[in-house]
Amino acid sequence: MTTLYVDGDACPVKAEAERVATRHKVSMALVSNGGLRPSANPLVQVIVVSEGADEADKWIAERCGAGDVVITSDIPLAAKCVEAGARVLRPNGETFTTANIGQQLAMRDLMADLRAANPLGTGGGGRPFGKADRSRFLDALERELRAARRG
Repeated sequence: MTTLYVDGDACPVKAEAERVATRHKVSMALVSNGGLRPSANPLVQVIVVSEGADEADKWIAERCGAGDVVITSDIPLAAKCVEAGARVLRPNGETFTTANIGQQLAMRDLMADLRAANPLGTGGGGRPFGKADRSRFLDALERELRAARRG
């Protein structure tokens, strides 16, 4: 049975994920270190893990597998979930797959090295999350949930 796992800390598409999960009648686990309101939706389980680095990520990685869908921006978590056979999406609708996760990890490491080498920290950060990102996410989540349920 398919479960939708959402890395809830700083996820901008929680409400959208819940709507799509409800439409597909798929259970959803919204996992965070706290600060999330409980949902009245019986399909949504809000999981609050103990505080600490990567506790929400560990919880999701230990439970997801083939037939599940995971939403996260965390590349190391995405790598673990892809390895477990789950379908993995960023909140902007981009997918993590076995074909691209190695490159994503390498790019993450390169960017971390570049930031560490820049003592002034003059990087501008990422671009803002917009309507087009939200729309791409909704399309991608529909597609991934259908594919996950087909097996």
